[in-house]
Amino acid sequence: MKKVYLYSRFERFWHWSQAVIIIMLLVTGFEIHGSFKMFGFEKAFQWHNLFGWALLVLSVFAIFWHFTTGEWRHYLPIKEKFVEVCYYYTAGIFKGEPHPFEKHPDKKLNPLQRIAYLVLKLVIMPVQFVSGLLYYYYPNQPEWGINVPLQTIAAWHVAGAFALLVFLIFHVYLTTTGKTVFSHLKAMITGWEEV
Repeated sequence: MKKVYLYSRFERFWHWSQAVIIIMLLVTGFEIHGSFKMFGFEKAFQWHNLFGWALLVLSVFAIFWHFTTGEWRHYLPIKEKFVEVCYYYTAGIFKGEPHPFEKHPDKKLNPLQRIAYLVLKLVIMPVQFVSGLLYYYYPNQPEWGINVPLQTIAAWHVAGAFALLVFLIFHVYLTTTGKTVFSHLKAMITGWEEV
């Protein structure tokens, strides 16, 4: 076992800010749809829009950071130990077997994490941003000439929200699968992970 510095200050700030924003978007979004009552419709709507803009701004800064630092390369899919990692998460983890992929600063994410985060960044988040902006501005912009019913845009936005919720649930569960229940969580707080 050795400690490796994997997550920079910005990565941790970005991670936790994004987590809080997405959770608040889910909470306010479900309230807007009438799933429960916490803030009231008007406040939930205002908060939802504010957090949506916050996520968009944070994402722009994160994209800039990823490209200027070269950290984008961690999201490129790899074949290395793909089968072994799939086996680990479907069977090996339940038998107490060690994780087949060793993290280090040049390879922070295993093959399945890379695919999951790539889908999050290139599919789910763009669907949310585009559908959210269309949903917000479209009714007041008939000159845009968009021939998509507002209900369809709303359906895409809700589908993206459920995809984010599923991602969040799996993400939180997988944080508990480290050497100890809190070791991955600790790494995302301190930046250091035992490998």
